[in-house]
Amino acid sequence: MWNFRHGIPAFGSEEDFVPFVWIFHHPGELANGLSFSVTLLGILLAHEFGHWLLCARHRIMASWPYLLPAPTLSGTAGALIRIRFGFPSLDALMDVGVAGPIFGFVVAVPATLVGLLLSKAAMGPAQPVLIRLDAPLAMQMLYAPLRWIMPSWPPIGDLLWHPVLIAAWVGLFITSLNLIPAGQLDGGHILYAVSQRWHRRFSIGVPVVLLVAGLTLWVGWLLWGAILLIPAMRHSYVPAIPELRRSRQKYGWIGLSILALTFLPAPFANAGLLEFLR
Repeated sequence: MWNFRHGIPAFGSEEDFVPFVWIFHHPGELANGLSFSVTLLGILLAHEFGHWLLCARHRIMASWPYLLPAPTLSGTAGALIRIRFGFPSLDALMDVGVAGPIFGFVVAVPATLVGLLLSKAAMGPAQPVLIRLDAPLAMQMLYAPLRWIMPSWPPIGDLLWHPVLIAAWVGLFITSLNLIPAGQLDGGHILYAVSQRWHRRFSIGVPVVLLVAGLTLWVGWLLWGAILLIPAMRHSYVPAIPELRRSRQKYGWIGLSILALTFLPAPFANAGLLEFLR
């Protein structure tokens, strides 16, 4: 928020990535981070409570959501719930798998709109930044009618993003990561419910694609590709009979649509491994 108030990009210097010394000297600024943290935690908790509510509906034993703090740009590694005894049917697997992304997306959309309305045009010439966030399709679609109403507004890349918008961006990005169709990710659950055969194929092919993408698009794909290759990410057995009901198959298309609206092949400019090695 301090950067935003002073017209400075969110990630303009190395101090923005490791702000602990700065916070030590400016403890009064901690409260100004609430707009970012409350927005992001709201999206993450909505996602996990979506899973939890559908677990309760199908009488699946699941823990309360856990929030995972981490020394990342967002301050978190996301959130999760623990499902204790697996899924009793493909219908339950589909319901639980798709509920999290839907609930999180429903909260992230209005948060994105609020963040766009609170953002402002950067003053003066564009300032150099260490990391520039690309806008997913959902964010661009929400911004397009605002620019139609207010033609003087700049392109979204020229906006000085409010912390609420940055938090919404993180929430949308985490939603897309969860919808990757492989392993035990939410997208993996959805694909497994639709077709176990295609799930096996994607669980082999997607990590390879991500490892290649990590060389040119975003170095973080290397980590995600490696995670999907570990044995613990292998999908647990779910009874194939009864088959997934036709009324549930449409949820797979909803999950795919949310993935298309939130996924960013290169979320950060010039962040492939080859860029780092230059």
